[in-house]
Amino acid sequence: MEKLQLQICFSTASLGNTQNIDMDTCKCFSCGGVFPNIDGPVHRYMSSSPGCWSVYGEVLAREYSDPAYFEVHRLTVDAYAVQHPGSKDRQSIQSVGVHLIRLCLFLEHGLTAENANDAMLEAGKEKHSFIYLEPPSSFGSITAADVYRAKSVEEHKAIVKEWARTAWEAWSIHHNIIREWLPNNALHRTSR
Repeated sequence: MEKLQLQICFSTASLGNTQNIDMDTCKCFSCGGVFPNIDGPVHRYMSSSPGCWSVYGEVLAREYSDPAYFEVHRLTVDAYAVQHPGSKDRQSIQSVGVHLIRLCLFLEHGLTAENANDAMLEAGKEKHSFIYLEPPSSFGSITAADVYRAKSVEEHKAIVKEWARTAWEAWSIHHNIIREWLPNNALHRTSR
């Protein structure tokens, strides 16, 4: 049975202290973050509210526009992907799988971004064998909204690293399965 996707929206009038809020907001039904209540596009298989997808796009634009931000780009992509797992279709299963693999390689094995990415691509060759992992009830307390609010490069990077860690920890019930999906030679790659 498909998960019911419910948006919880707020009017600025109902939020009390609104000095930093100038529009209506909605809680993303996937990650739980609070985002602008807008109509707009969303990813075709990563389920999110339009406001969440839009804010994530702004975070990506920041990372692509400045090499100092780009250092944590792959963690941003992985954290967002595993907080928006989509449905039980094959593409969603494979997406969640490869992004969880890369988080595991970054966070548990200390692989560099390049080495973790290469290992993820190698693991992707076996993605047909990935199984559906029941998503956790909570994906962690940090979302793209928190990253978007960062005021400096260092704050942005620190929040992204914590976001990735909490997103990975949210899937802890499946960590042993994810570790089995690691490519055999992934851990022989050069660490940081």
